[in-house]
Parts: sequence; structure tokens; C-alpha cells
Amino acid sequence: MTGPTVDAGGDRSTATEPIPATDRAPGAATVAVLGALVALGPLTTDLYLPALPGLTADLHSTAPAAQLTLTGSLLGLALGQLLFGPLSDRLGRRRPLLVGMAVYTLATVVCALADSMAVLVVGRALQGAAGAAGLVISRAIVRDRLEGVAMIRFLASMGLISGLAPILAPVVGAQLLHVTDWRGTFAVLAVLGALLTAGAALWLRETLPAEKRHGDGLSTTVRAIGGLLRDRPFLGYVLTSTFAFGALFAYVGGSSVVLQTVYGVSPQTYSLIFAVNSIAVVGFTQLNGRVLVQRFSSRSLLIVGLAAAALAGGAVVLFTTAWDVGLAGVWPALFLLMASMGIVLPNSSAQALTMAPHAAGSASALLGTGTFLCGSVVAPLSSVGGHPSALALGTVVLTCAVIALAAYLALCRPQRAESA
Repeated sequence: MTGPTVDAGGDRSTATEPIPATDRAPGAATVAVLGALVALGPLTTDLYLPALPGLTADLHSTAPAAQLTLTGSLLGLALGQLLFGPLSDRLGRRRPLLVGMAVYTLATVVCALADSMAVLVVGRALQGAAGAAGLVISRAIVRDRLEGVAMIRFLASMGLISGLAPILAPVVGAQLLHVTDWRGTFAVLAVLGALLTAGAALWLRETLPAEKRHGDGLSTTVRAIGGLLRDRPFLGYVLTSTFAFGALFAYVGGSSVVLQTVYGVSPQTYSLIFAVNSIAVVGFTQLNGRVLVQRFSSRSLLIVGLAAAALAGGAVVLFTTAWDVGLAGVWPALFLLMASMGIVLPNSSAQALTMAPHAAGSASALLGTGTFLCGSVVAPLSSVGGHPSALALGTVVLTCAVIALAAYLALCRPQRAESA
């Protein structure tokens, strides 16, 4: 029998006893575990990147084959959310989360022991799919527990963690290579997976009561997802979040080659630019959660944020065609893009989850799957034709931002949502 746990203000209950939604922030242990689960996706994707050359040589493979390990992880993260999100709506949050984290740990061990690139690719795909449980179920737990501004604020805190993780992961990975090799990097991830499995078992309580769960069977899951996709406002928020993330991923995936190849910046200078721009998204995420949502409507914030993202993409296009001002114009435009993401992403995600209290797991899965799939598609577009191009980067950002804004205005019925 599960023993008592203490959460939030110190209330004692069993870990499997569901708790109602509230506007009170979870306890420190819960926040720490949820934050680590959110960070696990970026860490899984990015921590081993500095080790790719050594990994390729050690397994006697090629660079394109090594890139498949990244593709496999991203696809696993995208599709795994479609599995674990609906499962958590049917079975509750704890069991699928614990199973997912246990499988993640085992898959990471397989990666660390891989003796061929084929085994590593399969292990990475399984690792990503299992790790998706942490991403999707952590958002569902937040929706179960919090409402309104409290939920947006907490999602902003999670956004801070997920924003810092991909920045710090390659740096930490590079430092690990001073004391170990690529297998040691996966060993660190395996230890992290084991710790998170234990932490989730000890400190994350069940948040979905049995009476609110969907019945067993694939047909029920399909109906739940189908019902969400037929809900125009919900679909609008998903598309808004998806294409906004596409603009962000276009920057993350293309800025390195564009800035270093087109504008000739050194790796050190690029690191500085990336760090400053990352401060923008982290800072505006916190500003949004702590100040802006208290003073302005979500509708206003989304429109301003999406318009700023479109402006940033348009500015890059203009600065590379009509006005050739070089890096002095492109860098501020990219800074504006990252700042706008700090407003758009937490608000669009929170609104989507708010509209699906009956199926938060499935809603979270659709949000996560859309963003990862869109990101994996748009990331290489800045190098279409084999030549990195700032114009292509700006065009992708502008297109994604315009589609996101159009989806919000056309499908979300802002006036009705604001009234509600």
C-alpha cells in the first residue's frame, strides 16, 4: 500500500488519492520533479550532441547515419506523446508516467551499450518515445491541479526550465567529454532517468480521479482525440502553438549555420548571440507569467506576441533583401522573435489545456506532437538547396508566425473566449 505523502501546504494523503484543481502552487518537491520531467526532453535531445563526432568514429559509421540518432529521438518524442497522453486519461497519471520513466531508463542503458549505429538509432527512438511520458503527463498534471492565472504562471516556470535546458545541455555535454566518452553521456542520462522514476514514485500524487477517466479501449482514445480535433477553438490553439514553435525551431535549427556561414561570426560569437537571445525568451516567459497575465487578457497577449514574431520574420527578410544591413539588423530581429515566444507559447498552451479539462492528457499529447513534428520539418529549411540563407530563415519564421496568427484569429473565436 502506498504510504502518505506531503504536498503543497503540507497536507497528507496517499499518493494514489486524487486531488482537486486549485489556484495554490504545488509543493517544492512536486515542482522540482515536474521541472526535471520537462527538462528531460531537451536533455535527451541535446546532451550528447558534442559527442557525435566521437560516436560516429567509434561505431565506424557516417555523419548522415549519426544524424538519424537525433531524428529518431525527435520522432519518438513526438509520437510517444500520442501514446502516453491518452493513456494517462484512461489509467490516471501515475502509472503511465512511472512505466514511461522506467522504460526510458532501460532504453538509455541500451544506448550506452550499443555496438552499432542501428542499435543506437533504435535505442534513441525508444528513449524519445518513453521520455515523452514526462513531457506530456507533466503538463496534464499541471492542468489537473491548477486553474486560470496560477496555471499560466506555473507553465511559465516550466517554460523557464525547458528554455534553459537546451541551452545548457550541449555545454554540460561538452564538459562531460573531458571525463568520459559518449557512452558515459548516456550513462548520465540513465542515472537521471532512474532518479526521476524514483522521484515521481515518491512525490507525484495521482491527480485524475477515477470518475473523470475515459473508459478502456482504443476506440475511446480515438474518440477523445477526434473530439478535441473537432473543437474549433482547441484546434486553433494547437495550430497556434504548433506554428509558433515552428518559428522558434527554425531559429534554433538554422541560426548556427546561417550566422556562422553567411555572416562569418565565430563559434564564440555565435554562442554569445544564442545566449543573449535565449535570455530574451526566458525573461519574457517569466515576465508573462508573473506580470503580464495579471494585467492583460490572454487574447491581447497572444495577438501582440504573434504580431511581434511576424514582424521579426519580416524584418529578417527585409534586412537581407531591400536593406542589406548585415548582422546589425538580423540579430535584433532574432532577439525580438525569441522574446515573442516567451509570450506566445505559455499562453497558447495554457488556453488549449483550459479548453480540455476532460481530456488533459490527450490535449497535452496533441500539443506536444504538433510542435515536435513541425519543428523537425522546418529546422532544415534555412539550408534548402544545400546553401544556408538568412532570407530562407526569415521567410520560414514569417510564414510560421503568419499561419499561427491566422489560425488563432480564424479558429479560436477570441471574443467568445475572452467573454468566457
